[in-house]
Amino acid sequence: MNDSVDIILQQWQTERPDLDPSPMGIIGRISKLEQHFAIALQNTFANFGLQRGDFDVLATLRRNGEPYSLTPTQLYQSMMLTSGAMTNRLDRLEQLEFITRQANPNDRRGLLIVLSKKGKNLIEKAMTAHIASETNLLECLSQQERHQLAKILRKLLLNFEN
Repeated sequence: MNDSVDIILQQWQTERPDLDPSPMGIIGRISKLEQHFAIALQNTFANFGLQRGDFDVLATLRRNGEPYSLTPTQLYQSMMLTSGAMTNRLDRLEQLEFITRQANPNDRRGLLIVLSKKGKNLIEKAMTAHIASETNLLECLSQQERHQLAKILRKLLLNFEN
């Protein structure tokens, strides 16, 4: 069975038989899958009144454990965002009462971003739905295939991160 990327590869093989377009098949499929995944995940987040970025902030605070707080710098570095983008997200989440900004007891000039009780309750529910959504997205793969794919993607990612 052919997918949409196969058609592109066949066209390039016809038009440029001197080139091996197989890398395009891998990158193209990853790109197309990312688009499908983003739509599915955004639908899950929307069920909780969240945008992807909101979810990322709340999940980052939650996964860091009690007391569910980080400095703004720690938070945006762990999420690979600019400080400006982070400020907008934090303003929105604070307005929704999912986080609070508190004085940092270890730094008189600094702040801590703290997950509120309301925010913790929301992220617990949203995280459960998120894992269920991701599991559903991968349902066509066996456990062994998932393991193999994770191993291959880890190797590829490490190549860029190192």
